[in-house]
Amino acid sequence: MFNFDTSPMRRGTDSYKWDTPSADDIIPMWVADMDFSVAPCITEALRRRVDHGIFGYTRVPESYYSAVIRWFNRRYGWHIERDWILYTSGVVPAVSAVIKAFCQPGDNVLVQTPVYNCFFSSIRNNDCKIMESPLIYTNGTYKIDWENFERCASDPRTRLFLLCNPHNPAGRVWTREELERLNDICLRHKVRVVSDEIHCELVMPGHSFVPFAAISVACRNNSIILNSPSKSFNTAGLQIANIISNNPSVRRRIDRAININEVCDVNPFGVVALQAAYNEGEAWLDELNAYLWENYLMLCDFFRNRLPQLKVTKLEGTYLVWVDVRATGETSNEVARRLSDDGRVMVSSGTMYGKTAGEGFIRINIACPRRRMTEGLERIAKVLG
Repeated sequence: MFNFDTSPMRRGTDSYKWDTPSADDIIPMWVADMDFSVAPCITEALRRRVDHGIFGYTRVPESYYSAVIRWFNRRYGWHIERDWILYTSGVVPAVSAVIKAFCQPGDNVLVQTPVYNCFFSSIRNNDCKIMESPLIYTNGTYKIDWENFERCASDPRTRLFLLCNPHNPAGRVWTREELERLNDICLRHKVRVVSDEIHCELVMPGHSFVPFAAISVACRNNSIILNSPSKSFNTAGLQIANIISNNPSVRRRIDRAININEVCDVNPFGVVALQAAYNEGEAWLDELNAYLWENYLMLCDFFRNRLPQLKVTKLEGTYLVWVDVRATGETSNEVARRLSDDGRVMVSSGTMYGKTAGEGFIRINIACPRRRMTEGLERIAKVLG
């Protein structure tokens, strides 16, 4: 029904992903946005809003909250109350606001590396310290080092745990049992869980995403949830996200931080796009996930046949494939530089996601038409094969 095999030309449109590379012949497979047109329902909703012709300050309507509530109840059986929702301009501003609300300078914020690079800057920008609990890479996937995680959580200076689920870049969709155990440890040591669930709709066959706050009363009471349609529906530039907590005092502290950081106002297009995505975009999303899965299977087959010395990490969620390139004998930065300079294909160096935990890996964005992905893989093979 929807066509993911074609893509509008993005170069020359001030796209960060496409126009940051200095040369026009580079295939960008780095920044986490997709090269697909958004769901038609979003385009139509935005067109109607543009046709109005006035773009003043936005009041977020009740229909916005209803769209969020219905979406998460329908897809995940998670019941959200309207008052639990705080809107803001993005998940990264939300992370920064939550850190400001609950941490003092010098406090620790716990992360599981390799992990989304903006976590690091949000922690540093609030004068807090990054407490790394490295994930264990084994048999082509990642698992939690429970002993190390508890040791990090038990540090009296650790205030928050930034959970990434689905995990970028490790590709994990954490199980209910893993999430419960993480919360048990955090509760023992009075550490609040902040769950970044921005990729929650992008889950591969055989895996199920469970919202952290939907697992149990204990998880709900000890967590702050961050989500947005921006990754799953390719609307990152429209800048809208939600912070969800059932605790009124927690929301008051976060609301104050949002206002201090001046990220309390959102634009009309983000508000409109979210409602269109959540109310009308489900069929498009389901077809997108099927297409991404086929892209991943094709990538795995390509590496198995053409680059067997390099190992592809199992992808449970997101469209970001984590590849072990240690067999090259080069650093992640060296591999990424060679691919860009010699192969004319741009990927992300693993050290962006942890200087130690990400070393020896690269991240490849496969959210693009299959023909373009294949051309990118051919270029990778010419350099690393």
